[in-house]
Amino acid sequence: MTAASGQRLTQLDELVSLCASRGYIFPSSEIYGGINGFWDYGPLGVELKNNVKARWWQRVVRERADVVGMDSAIISHPRTWEASGHTEHFSDPMVDCRACKKRFRADQLDDIGPCSAREGSSEHDLTPPRNFNLMLETRIGASEDAAATAYLRPETCQPIFTGFKRIREAARQKIPFGIAQIGKAFRNEINPRNFTFRSREFEQAELEFFCHPDEREKWFEHWCEERMRFHRELGLGPDSLRTRAHGADELAHYCKIAVDIEYRFPFGWQEIEGIHDRGDWDLSRHSEYSGKDLGVSGEDQKQRFMPTVVETSVGIDRLCLALLANAYAVEELEGGDSRTVLHLHASIAPIQVAVLPLSKLR
Repeated sequence: MTAASGQRLTQLDELVSLCASRGYIFPSSEIYGGINGFWDYGPLGVELKNNVKARWWQRVVRERADVVGMDSAIISHPRTWEASGHTEHFSDPMVDCRACKKRFRADQLDDIGPCSAREGSSEHDLTPPRNFNLMLETRIGASEDAAATAYLRPETCQPIFTGFKRIREAARQKIPFGIAQIGKAFRNEINPRNFTFRSREFEQAELEFFCHPDEREKWFEHWCEERMRFHRELGLGPDSLRTRAHGADELAHYCKIAVDIEYRFPFGWQEIEGIHDRGDWDLSRHSEYSGKDLGVSGEDQKQRFMPTVVETSVGIDRLCLALLANAYAVEELEGGDSRTVLHLHASIAPIQVAVLPLSKLR
């Protein structure tokens, strides 16, 4: 039986309620009212999430001779984020409503709804937009001066770039090859929403694939095909899965081309994975800021070049949410009863085998 044999999910609240009652996902610190943008995975949820991560690792790392793994620290040297541009540019435009005191992203005002605090008007009284840095600060050591300031990583890819030289030499890899990592990332989102889709703490599975600049198009197409195949194998069908190329006005400054893999959630088509041609921007910047040459020599040892990077980045929490939404179905039973079930793919289901006692249907 497939999810198509029952009524599909239409309202996200239905899935939120089911996840909480069955121990998949629920608010962190729930007994204190929760904390916005943070979620805990219960007994079934953590099994689902671990199965998804294990399948990604199997497909991306263990089944390939040209990809190796790493597990980096959550906190990196502050210069890492200066070189990557996060310290200066990693921000969203933010506005506040003077009436209801809520904070919104200035580029998403169409979705904010009416103001609950103004009499005789539903319009918000908004402040002028200002930039809001999304990195979460922390302190290292006992000192309170600026030198002790560090950041919880906003993405997992930068430690791959800073570790590129060491890993390539230790693993005796030649270009082309990739470095993969699964880990936590943190962003101080202005307005977390849509359950686990946009959170302040989340998990990423990222691959940075290093190749010669002349082969960038070939490897970009290769990874687009591989990543779509991965999602289809998990049961995400053509009616709920698509690719969308970024327009010129959407591309990040370091990116030549980008494609999103999107899932059709109850709240619309949204990205669950991105494939990006990052060029040599990251390695060049870290070479500049660290003073270390991250270039490589060609096979003939005469040509030296900075590798181009093709990145695949999937949000594990977003993918789990898509899989749960895709699996959700309400089945009509005899006698007018109904039941809610999750038709999860066998490879990621929290419970693989069950032995149950016989019982009479009532």
